[in-house]
Amino acid sequence: MGSSDDEKDGAFENLTPKALSPGVASDGAKFVDEVLNGQNECCLDNFRMDKNVFYKLCHILQSRGLLRHTNRIKIEEQLAIFLFILGHNLRTRAVQELFRYSGETISRHFNNVLNAIMAISLDFFQPPGSDVPREVLENPKLFPYFKDCVGMVDSIQFPVMVAVDEQGPFRNKNGLLTQNVLAACSFDLKFHYVLAGWEGSASELRVLHSALTRNNKLQVPEGRYYLVDIKYANLPGFLAPYHDVPYHLKGLPGDHHPQDAKELFNQRHSLLRNVTNRIFEALKARFPILTSTPPYPLQTQVKLVVAACAIHNYIRTEKPDDWFFRMIEHGDVIQTDEALPSVEVEQPMLFETQDLDFPFVTEDLEMSLQLRDSLASEMWNDYINDDLSGI
Repeated sequence: MGSSDDEKDGAFENLTPKALSPGVASDGAKFVDEVLNGQNECCLDNFRMDKNVFYKLCHILQSRGLLRHTNRIKIEEQLAIFLFILGHNLRTRAVQELFRYSGETISRHFNNVLNAIMAISLDFFQPPGSDVPREVLENPKLFPYFKDCVGMVDSIQFPVMVAVDEQGPFRNKNGLLTQNVLAACSFDLKFHYVLAGWEGSASELRVLHSALTRNNKLQVPEGRYYLVDIKYANLPGFLAPYHDVPYHLKGLPGDHHPQDAKELFNQRHSLLRNVTNRIFEALKARFPILTSTPPYPLQTQVKLVVAACAIHNYIRTEKPDDWFFRMIEHGDVIQTDEALPSVEVEQPMLFETQDLDFPFVTEDLEMSLQLRDSLASEMWNDYINDDLSGI
């Protein structure tokens, strides 16, 4: 779905909130005003985005009729409450003390903003473009072999809170209660597609099957593909590494030379693998609530993941060089108020394609294997002709 005219309008550089009728400001309103009238870094720290980006999002939500000023709380403060909770992993009581509203008021506006973001979330998830990604085009180890690659599909598991009688399926292999989230990502750190809410015990292949067969499904452009790692089978539109040879460069000697076409393919494939690590790190650093166990109904916890990814995309479009993105792109570790716990990822060794009704015919499955073999052969021939000058 394309962006709205409001989102494409360039007249937001000096966007300011609409004036409200005079009234007595609460402590929360004073806090928000001080942040928005202060240094830009203060807004980034408190509300996780630059001031102009914040004001534009307020305008979008208001112009779509999704949020409105109330007698006591203007839209800027409603959005601030929501972003403050996501960005600092705070519970309602802590937010009550800062904004001086009842728990019911905080909860109501939190859910109103969450639903408003969800209502426009599809606008922020754009399908892949037709150009060859710069990360591929500018690397002779990757181009022209991966010229038809549009990004990476991977999964991540976020902690969840569920009722005792529902916990079984949500326990992953390490015994943790999680939801399994599938994401299709571009190399410029945007989410093309996100599917949240699957139980932590579900295999990555089963979640991918769901993404490909549901109404709002993951779509791969004709003739293009996403890279997937060793947790997935090689399928049409999803190019996996060979499972019977080493994959990651990590742990191999610096002067190691691949021994055959399959090993070379896996090494080249792994060079693009870190895109999902970077985008997930940026997401968790900006919104650390995702790495805790949010005390909300499961449906709300699922919405939070999708909304956070949508806001991430929105910020990436409006301010691609903001502080969080700069730190990730420079390879720095972002320090947050609380340490971010590691997120476990399922690593099934057996594939269930025979048990899952994937929307592929046998000929397409065979062609996807042939594509991988042809790419590996082309890489290997060029590698040999270059006299083993390096991968």
